[in-house]
Amino acid sequence: MTGTTPMPGRPAGAGAAGLPILEDLPDVAGRRVLVRVDFNVPLEEDPGAPGGLRVADDFRIRSALPTLRWLLDHGAEVTACSHLGRPKGAPDPRYDLAPVRTRLAELLPGVGLLENLRFSPGEAACDLAFVDELVAGQDAYVNEAFGASHRAHASIVGPPARLASAAGRQLAREVEVLGGLLEAPARPFVAVVGGAKVADKLGVLAALARRVDVLCVGGAMAFTFLVASGHHVGDSLVDPDHVESCARLLASGVEVVLPVDVVALESGAPFVAGVAGVAGEAGANGAGEPRVVGQDVPDGWRGLDIGPKTAATFGEVVAGAGTAFWNGPLGVTEDERFASGTRTVAEAVAASKGFSVVGGGDSVSALVHLGLADRVGFLSTGGGASLELLEHGDLPGLAALRGAVNAPHS
Repeated sequence: MTGTTPMPGRPAGAGAAGLPILEDLPDVAGRRVLVRVDFNVPLEEDPGAPGGLRVADDFRIRSALPTLRWLLDHGAEVTACSHLGRPKGAPDPRYDLAPVRTRLAELLPGVGLLENLRFSPGEAACDLAFVDELVAGQDAYVNEAFGASHRAHASIVGPPARLASAAGRQLAREVEVLGGLLEAPARPFVAVVGGAKVADKLGVLAALARRVDVLCVGGAMAFTFLVASGHHVGDSLVDPDHVESCARLLASGVEVVLPVDVVALESGAPFVAGVAGVAGEAGANGAGEPRVVGQDVPDGWRGLDIGPKTAATFGEVVAGAGTAFWNGPLGVTEDERFASGTRTVAEAVAASKGFSVVGGGDSVSALVHLGLADRVGFLSTGGGASLELLEHGDLPGLAALRGAVNAPHS
């Protein structure tokens, strides 16, 4: 069951108590409904497209279609709103939503789309005047932007205080699935976590460590854990401020699987800086000669991917899981020389006989690129939001919905 599957019925799990769903809205026939969506999608150049840009990956747009279609089918006049990129509180042609508006009209005509919310400084500042501007003339509000619901922005937390509100189908399903990971996952419960900055994920790693049976750590963040384990990592990316925190997690009793081999590149050799977030010299894909080393990386070299033995081990752990959760790339995947580890894990997650959950962002993009997305139990639309829900059990956007006047109270 993928993330685009509509799930009528009240969600269960962490953060779900008192969450209103579409059926909790007053009759929307003939009413205006504002829908906060997360259409922060990648764009690519297309000389034939208006403005020269088109949507490169419409996964997030398609994920919102069941909710938008439900509202249209029930007679509502639907206006969607979203952010795109990180404009600095002012209009910026690089982040114009015109290409997104074009793709939405192709997939589901009849839905309006406002301009980029972050063109206004009132969005990130949660300015009440901007909230008033958004809800003016609207009769109801739906939050279908799980990927933005960890931010207390105007369009996320403001409308539920003024309008009858509900969680969209995808958001409700996100809460149901991710809440289930916190409460009653099928065992063994395995988590594979990658990415670059260990500081960004220490909280969720600690939360997962209290619940999982095995925790596999890859990506650039693994090197801080290797340092905490007494290994030398050459010029690999390390966060010295969090070595002790990694050491405490390693000593917590959970089974943590770290890389036993690494694909490394000599320092100074160019590589394509990718989604793992390692800042390297720009260079042509294929330049330099990577080599596989062990847990200790030589001086003058930096690790950019997990090695083949590690990838095989991660894959075996996932294959035996009752529940598998994956978030974050295992290497610099934009450079094909350092994409093998992520590809191996993606294939293992797709082949898993247990229930698999992929936590949004670059992990979902990797699955889509490999044509494996339809073989995963659930694809989250929110990388950071999924991690924060797993860490804290709630999000500002969910709390705001529970405070709406029409929210159920048990």
